[in-house]
Amino acid sequence: MKKIILICSKELGTYLSSPMAYIVSAFFIGLSGASFTTYLAQSSYSDTSIRGFLETAQFLILLFSALLTMRLISEERKLGTWELLLTAPVQDYEIVLGKFFSSLIILAGMLIMTLYFPVLLMIFGDPDTGPILTSYLGLILIGSASLAIGIFSSSLTTNQIVSAVVASGILFGLWFLGMVGNLLPQPAGEILSYFSLSQHFPGFVRGIVDTRDVIYYLSVTAVFLFLSVRSIETERWR
Repeated sequence: MKKIILICSKELGTYLSSPMAYIVSAFFIGLSGASFTTYLAQSSYSDTSIRGFLETAQFLILLFSALLTMRLISEERKLGTWELLLTAPVQDYEIVLGKFFSSLIILAGMLIMTLYFPVLLMIFGDPDTGPILTSYLGLILIGSASLAIGIFSSSLTTNQIVSAVVASGILFGLWFLGMVGNLLPQPAGEILSYFSLSQHFPGFVRGIVDTRDVIYYLSVTAVFLFLSVRSIETERWR
């Protein structure tokens, strides 16, 4: 655990010393804030919910997760520091988890800064706090799965742009898988829809925490972190 914390601290330092985290955070807050205020204006400020923020935030998390993770492994390979890390007394899973938790902390920080939106609603209205809390839980779970996919993509290449493109392709492919499933006959369509990232989020927006949805996002996270570890192990044996 100590080695995971050390790797996580190192990556956090790298994030905070580069403009990437700040640029991504600024765009995330700006775009989600614009969506939040636009939705309220369209409802004549009668709907005291964060639905407008959520409609944009889920897509932004997919996109920005790819940007946050694209450098985690691919950049180290390009700079030549990856070989030093592989020869250090650290396990492959510790490398992956350390990098994963650092990006998850950055994402959580971005979401914390958006708590300004529900606070405004509480000041000027009377929103239902239950769906707000579960919605943020859903966003964290989507972010966790997205970051794991991004780390896996970063482990496949030395090019950050290629990593971001691969991650975005996988993420948006999984997101729109539900739409494809709706076009297919049952039960094939239902099975395909189950593997869609988008099919498990609406429950959180309604204030429902279904264990099946939680298990799905955690399973996607675990699977792609495992694949990242295997990708690193494969490189060791080349």
